[in-house]
Amino acid sequence: MRTPLVAGNWKLNKTVAEARQLVTDMLPGLRAVNGVEKLLCPPYTALTTVAGLLEGSDVALGAQNLYWETEGAFTGEISAPMLAEFCQYVIIGHSERRAYFGETDETVNRKVKVALAHGLTPIVCVGETLEENEAGRAAEVVSRQVRDGLVDCSVITGNDLVIAYEPVWAIGTGRAATAEGANLLIRNVIRPTLVGLFGDEVTQRVRVQYGGSVKPDNAAEFFRQPEIDGALVGGASLKADAFVGIVEAAAS
Repeated sequence: MRTPLVAGNWKLNKTVAEARQLVTDMLPGLRAVNGVEKLLCPPYTALTTVAGLLEGSDVALGAQNLYWETEGAFTGEISAPMLAEFCQYVIIGHSERRAYFGETDETVNRKVKVALAHGLTPIVCVGETLEENEAGRAAEVVSRQVRDGLVDCSVITGNDLVIAYEPVWAIGTGRAATAEGANLLIRNVIRPTLVGLFGDEVTQRVRVQYGGSVKPDNAAEFFRQPEIDGALVGGASLKADAFVGIVEAAAS
């Protein structure tokens, strides 16, 4: 059995003071839930503050991105060794990074390799656009993103990798994919592609989350699906009661 992972991606939100208040508000509810791994991914500026608040709890900390070099003249970038001081996870290849900042399967691959090399668990985001979905190309696109993003990566146990399937047309739109549709794509596309890369035994341990307009009132539909191992939550992770509600849904 794979332990569900519910991750809150705060994106470009929350000052340090606001982050402190949000974690203070949600931490008691998160601590009360068992059987689910919980993860918060605040902006870089709040990482150290949130790390201190989470110390001694069972809530993990993640970053929203990283650079593939470990040091050097790369103004504005953050390296894996810098993140590894505080974080256990890092989100890589989110659709917003792909759409707005030129992220490609090649850069995803380079980032995954450096994350793994420094003990960070990458959450690798894959998903098709609305145009690709309506053209019947979802399987083709997602398979390519998984394969090219993870080629030649040293995934040893399967516990050291998370995939987030996030159909781009469902992110921030309030329009979620159907739970059954997401489950089928994971079962028929993502897992077979992982098997081709890492073999069946490792693949069965890899957790695959769903991301895209996950809310307390629809989360249980997704978590009931056998191939969906949690959620990568955006907007709802910015409200303590909503995020705790999603985590509770994963536990039940």
